[in-house]
Amino acid sequence: MKLLVSIYKSPVKEEMYLYVEKRKGLDAAPEALLKVFGKPVPVMDMLLTPERKLAREDTAKVMDNIQTQGYHLQMPPAREDYLQTLPEEFLSFNDPV
Repeated sequence: MKLLVSIYKSPVKEEMYLYVEKRKGLDAAPEALLKVFGKPVPVMDMLLTPERKLAREDTAKVMDNIQTQGYHLQMPPAREDYLQTLPEEFLSFNDPV
């Protein structure tokens, strides 16, 4: 099976992407989702096949979501460690004065 998709990025949330079938376009995405997502910014069109690898998503899951619900929403990656987001001065509180 092959599926030609269009990928859009969110102008509101960094690293959030919306995949839709190219021939159906954004009409398949719910209006409520698009309000939260913001005005979709086109990134690329891509031919998906079960054999194609995606960097951060399971291709089979993406294809299944597009076929069953009309879209696939790729969420930003989770932060690995809370301490990585703290400014440097907070990380050195145990340092001798």
